Amino acid sequence: MTFSIVARQGSSFGVAVASKFLAVGAVVPAAVNGVGAVATQASARVAYLDELVEVLRSGAAADDALESATRPDGESATRQLGVVGVSSAATFTGAECIPWAGGVAHDEGESAYAIQGNILTGPEVVAAMEASWRGSAGRPFAQRLLAALVAGDDAGGDSRGRQSAAMYAVEPGAGYDACGVLADLRVDDHGDPVGELGRLLSDWEMYFGRPEDVQALEGPLAEEVRGLLAGTGFASDDLAAALADWAGQVNYEARLTPDGVDARVLEALRATRR
Repeated sequence: MTFSIVARQGSSFGVAVASKFLAVGAVVPAAVNGVGAVATQASARVAYLDELVEVLRSGAAADDALESATRPDGESATRQLGVVGVSSAATFTGAECIPWAGGVAHDEGESAYAIQGNILTGPEVVAAMEASWRGSAGRPFAQRLLAALVAGDDAGGDSRGRQSAAMYAVEPGAGYDACGVLADLRVDDHGDPVGELGRLLSDWEMYFGRPEDVQALEGPLAEEVRGLLAGTGFASDDLAAALADWAGQVNYEARLTPDGVDARVLEALRATRR
């Protein structure tokens, strides 16, 4: 019912998934900082998520975790799983999963992935996702997950069509109030769920991402920002305070920095005069 990528990049772990199935994000993904990430699909067994995380937490390799979970399961032939730990990756496709079904896993040291799918248009879906992941090295983790999902969708994806998509990713210190959640997004019922997931990820990064391409608030830029803020009703002799007040009003406070102004915040502020 699903195609997914479970991956690690440095200290980040996450899952991106899409399916012709309502609210796939409610069923498939799990990720825990410092431990790993898991996807359960096909005839998904949600209990696998906690079980596999706990096995990974004990220090077991991904393939051993899969073996420990599937061996006692009398319905394992109908299951599909992807697991990535701190130094391992594995995928499992039961013999009774509806074709096309299969997956690939690889641990590259600094990064790792398990890509799998069932009821797909063909093996080209998994191949496209793997090529996208391998070709996107150096990009931000969540963007790599999304790009792999887009590649799988473009290659045909779920043979029954499109309905939902999700991403759950963790990274120490990331997210709102440094809670460690890098992305937590669900598109539960949509005609273009992967495209909508991309839109939401862009918004998520704007609201909860770290400052980037920071410019010092001095000289002409300081005067420009002061004028833009005044135009939105946030005039003040204290430029930093005015910027903080405006950012709090529009929920961009996570991107504030004492070193200047974040590039995306500046772009949003400039958009207020258009």
